[in-house]
Amino acid sequence: MITLYAFGPFFGLPDPSPFVIKAMLLLKLAGLPYREDRGGFRKAPKGKLPYINDGGLIVADSTFIRFHIEKKYGVDFDAGLTLEQKAVAWAIEKMCEEHLYWAGVATRWLDDANFAKGPAQFFKVVPLPFRPIVQSLVRRKIKKALKLQGFGRHTPAEQDELGVADINALASLIWDKAFVMGEKPCGADATVFAFVAGFMTPVFATPIRAAAERHANLTGYRDRILRRYFEG
Repeated sequence: MITLYAFGPFFGLPDPSPFVIKAMLLLKLAGLPYREDRGGFRKAPKGKLPYINDGGLIVADSTFIRFHIEKKYGVDFDAGLTLEQKAVAWAIEKMCEEHLYWAGVATRWLDDANFAKGPAQFFKVVPLPFRPIVQSLVRRKIKKALKLQGFGRHTPAEQDELGVADINALASLIWDKAFVMGEKPCGADATVFAFVAGFMTPVFATPIRAAAERHANLTGYRDRILRRYFEG
């Protein structure tokens, strides 16, 4: 059986990482049973989760996990889509992963109130005398990464504006469809669901969450996938 290395449930989500949730849903869409291991972060090949162990083969990164599933198990996540639709689906994924992602990092890690309600929980394993120091070091590292990427050079209000634009684009794209590209899920749904669900969790108060909640179709989309793949 495939082993998926994950963090475990946090913030009312299957996992705090959208990329881990993406990998979970890809495995579910492929109909592949898997087990979770929540103790593999220190051995992560690329220094982050997710990664999988499939019969001794280690595959790191959610996109390469997808490629592995497609190659080894003959799964076509985008069956029935035209080349143009596949291109659109890929572009949507990258908007989420390379742009909207950074808005989520900023709102969770750099906003003091959201940090206290969310990521601060990750540090409970650190002895109390050292905990504030470690938290400060990690937050400074994340702030630096945001600035190097470019997203952190914007003001918090500008970051929110960009995130809201991405959310509005997703809502317009899905419109009245059950899933991103039609009436059945495709590969992009694993990514889009992970980000929509992550931003809509009630743990964090953000303009991006408020924007998502104004779109009834996004709420329906999130609930539809939760019911079908994560409940029961």
